[in-house]
Amino acid sequence: MSKKEKKKYTLDPFQEWSHRFGRIGMVLFFIYMLMIPVIIGTVYDCFPDVPKLLSTCVGIFLTFVPIGIAETISYTPILGSSTYLAFLTGNIMNLKMPVAQNAMKIAKVDQGTPEGDAISAMVVAASSIMTVIIIAIGVLFIVPLQPILTWGPVKTATDYMLPALFGSFLLGFFSKENGEYQIHGKLKGAIVPVILVSAGAIAGIFKSGMEGLIIMIMLPITLLGSYILFKKGKITVEKNPNYVPMFQHNNEEAAASKEKAE
Repeated sequence: MSKKEKKKYTLDPFQEWSHRFGRIGMVLFFIYMLMIPVIIGTVYDCFPDVPKLLSTCVGIFLTFVPIGIAETISYTPILGSSTYLAFLTGNIMNLKMPVAQNAMKIAKVDQGTPEGDAISAMVVAASSIMTVIIIAIGVLFIVPLQPILTWGPVKTATDYMLPALFGSFLLGFFSKENGEYQIHGKLKGAIVPVILVSAGAIAGIFKSGMEGLIIMIMLPITLLGSYILFKKGKITVEKNPNYVPMFQHNNEEAAASKEKAE
C-alpha cells in the first residue's frame, strides 16, 4: 500500500471533544495563573525588576522546561486526552499514571484507543477530586493530628510511601500482557539507558537537577534501541489469547442473561 493510499488517522468523537475542551482549559489555566501576579503587582504596585526576574528565572527554566517537554512526550501516549487534566492538577507520576494504567488494565482496554481515553479520563478526574478532598481534610485536621503525624513510627512509614508506590508501579513493566497484545522481552529496551544513566551518574556527568535533560536524551535512545531489538526479533509483540474487551465481555453477559430470562 502506497503512502497516498494509507488511510488518514481520525480521532473518535469523544477524543475530539476531549482535546478541544482540554486545549480551552489549558489556555484558561495559563491566563488565570499569569493574571494572579499581574493583578497583585498592579494593586500593590510591587512589580519586580524585569532584568533581575529574568536572571533569577533562567536556572528554573533550564531545569523545568526540559522536564516539562520530556513528561509531555512520555505521558501523553499513555494518558491520552486526559493528559490536559493530569497536567493541570499535577501528581502525574505518583498518582495519575498508576491509577490510569491500572484502570485500563482492569477494564482490558488499550492505550490510545477511545475506550482507553474514556477510562483514563474518568479515573484521572476521580483521583483529582479525591486529592482535593484529602487536602481539604488535611487542612482542617492538620493541627489536631500534629502529634500523630510527628510521631516517630508514622514519620518512618511515610518515608517509604513513595518508594512503595513506585515499586508497585514498576511491577507493571514486568507483565507481558498489555491489553490486546503480549510484549515479550520489552525490558531489554531499558538495558542500554540504565547502563548509560548509571555510568553518567557514577562519573559525575549526570547530577541532581538534570532529570529533565536526561529523560530527553534517553527517550530517543530507548526508542531506537527497542526498535532495533524488535527488528532483530529480540522483542516480540503477539496477540493476547486471553484478551476480552470489557465492553464485549459486558455485552456477552447481557446477552447470556437475556437468553436465560427468555
